[in-house]
Amino acid sequence: MNRVPMTVQGEQALREELERLKKVDRPRITQAIAEAREHGDLKENAEYHAAREQQSFAEGRIKELEHKLSLAQIIDILTIPATGKVIFGATVTLIEVETDRTVAYRLVGEDEADAKANLISINSPIARALVGKMEGDEVTVVAPGGDIGYQIEAVEHL
Repeated sequence: MNRVPMTVQGEQALREELERLKKVDRPRITQAIAEAREHGDLKENAEYHAAREQQSFAEGRIKELEHKLSLAQIIDILTIPATGKVIFGATVTLIEVETDRTVAYRLVGEDEADAKANLISINSPIARALVGKMEGDEVTVVAPGGDIGYQIEAVEHL
C-alpha cells in the first residue's frame, strides 16, 4: 500500500472532520431517519430518503478518512533541518522569470491542497518541478498554458 504524505496540519484537519462526522453528523442523521420513519409510508417519504442519502454520504466519507489516515505518512517540516532544498512541506518563494512576479507556495498532500491559500499538492506540475531543487536554481514548469520559468528565491520550513 502506498503511503499518503501529509503535513501535521493536514492530519489534524482530517481527524477533526472524522470526529465531527462520527460524533455530530452521524447522530444527527440517525435522529432524522428515526423522525422520518415516524411519519409513516417510507416509499413516498422525501425526508426519509434525504436522510438516508446523507447517511450514505457520511458513512462513505468516514470510511475514506479512516483509510487515508491509516495510510498517512505524517511529515513535520519543523523537525527537518533547513538546507535550502525544496521538500514536502516547505514553503517556496518563486520569482517568475518573465514578469518578476513573486509568489510563495507550500507543498502539501493531496487533501490539503488549496490554490487560493497557495497550498499546492505535492503531485502538481509546479511541485514536481520544484522538489529536489535548491534556493537560487531556475526551474521550468510545464503548464497547460505553456512553459513558465521560475527562480527559487527562498525555501522555508514554516
